[in-house]
Amino acid sequence: MSYQSINPANTSDVVATFNLASVADIVAAAEHAKAAQKNWANVPAPARGRVIAQVGRLFELNKSALAALVTREIGKTYKEALGEVQEVIDTCDFFLGEGRRLYGQTVPSEMANKQLFTFRMPVGTAMIITASNFPAAVPSWYLIPALVTGNSIVWKPAENAGAIALAMEKIFRAGGVPSGVLDVVIADGPTTAKGLEAVLEKGLINKVGFTGSTEVGRKIGELTGRYLQSPCLELGGKNPMVVMPDADVDLVVDGALFAGFGTAGQRCTSLGTLWVHEDIYEKVKQAWVNRVSTAAIGDPTKDVLYGPMISEIYLANHVKNLGLIEKHHNVLGSTGIGRITSANPRAGFVGDPESGFFAHPTIVEGITASDALYHTETFGPLVGLGKFSSLEEAIELANGHGYGLSSAIYTSNPHHVWKFREGISAGMVSINNSTSGAEAHLPFGGNGKSGNGSRQSGIWVLDQFTRWQSMNWDYSGKLQKAQMDNMELPFDPKFTL
Repeated sequence: MSYQSINPANTSDVVATFNLASVADIVAAAEHAKAAQKNWANVPAPARGRVIAQVGRLFELNKSALAALVTREIGKTYKEALGEVQEVIDTCDFFLGEGRRLYGQTVPSEMANKQLFTFRMPVGTAMIITASNFPAAVPSWYLIPALVTGNSIVWKPAENAGAIALAMEKIFRAGGVPSGVLDVVIADGPTTAKGLEAVLEKGLINKVGFTGSTEVGRKIGELTGRYLQSPCLELGGKNPMVVMPDADVDLVVDGALFAGFGTAGQRCTSLGTLWVHEDIYEKVKQAWVNRVSTAAIGDPTKDVLYGPMISEIYLANHVKNLGLIEKHHNVLGSTGIGRITSANPRAGFVGDPESGFFAHPTIVEGITASDALYHTETFGPLVGLGKFSSLEEAIELANGHGYGLSSAIYTSNPHHVWKFREGISAGMVSINNSTSGAEAHLPFGGNGKSGNGSRQSGIWVLDQFTRWQSMNWDYSGKLQKAQMDNMELPFDPKFTL
């Protein structure tokens, strides 16, 4: 079946056309990857690290071209797209050294003439399934550590980011990653689900990495559990930002603007609800609404806050979520809601609104814990606004929906910082900073509805793509039985001074 990837900012622009994979194609790719894995694992780890270094340099060389493709295929602003490709480069820079740091340990034995060791071993072959909102950066968090640790990979990107994935595959190949060690298959959702089950049943896949919705993550967790596997799941978020009375209002507004509406709110770390202390509420509200109402939106090649929704489907889901707005809510932030058109204009829009899938920024004031909007990840330019009277109440509101990905607090009081950090369930906490943003050497991931506790980035992701192997070496020349033949030195239990 043929698929056309469309520029969401200019729907007349067909970015790429390619054939979607079948279940048989996915199985064949997994067989190819499994066959290639042993030879790749036998390449010395420092040499694999040098391959990653070469890949990083090629991403650096092609940074502008790849960023332009990201802007064209998914509508991310060019400035954000450049930052995304830089994240790939940073990840390569970090992991090139891990090829020389895949440390095991020597462990003292209970018995004489015996040594104990631990080793990191590759898991084998991984299937990586990624979303379209970060089509370059997030895949790199899986692909690069998996490669440097000696695994082979079948990568299933989002269909509407297929051109980006194929371009990245070419860069990896040019950097020295052999065919079979990393292969891209582009398939629709139902085919991917059937293909994943098939490769798991055949024993071709040893690890599944998935970035996407909580709903799909649950299904993958159930499926992999049948085959006694623990997947790496990076799922949705309803990320809170708590504003205390002593917060810097200008800084709050900067953070809330970027967290709420960067990438048109299509980030798993996007701001879910801005919770503001009642003493400072009106001041923060007016400043934030003013910034959102006057922000430039439109053509992602221009200087705008955000461009289009990633696809027509994402736009439709956003419009559907607007139906969760209730009578007690107050809608702010733009000259309309829903899709931006000539008949439903956005003041100051940059470009032609009819050319793409553009949506109004929407602030919904009056969010409470009983609202459907409080519990729902909206994944679009739709952000809640609510108030609280104490830090304890704010923490309860920040945790109550069950998501636990990213969070933030704005305050100048260290006591507030530490109390919030201790009480929040999120895997990531920002102090006087946005809920969005990640660095290549810091663990990324969530808890609860946001993930199964697995972490990406930094040294922590190594635990996703390696298995610990222990070895004991007894050179005593006799059988020594653990916990039975232990050496005991004499002591006087009745000794006193």
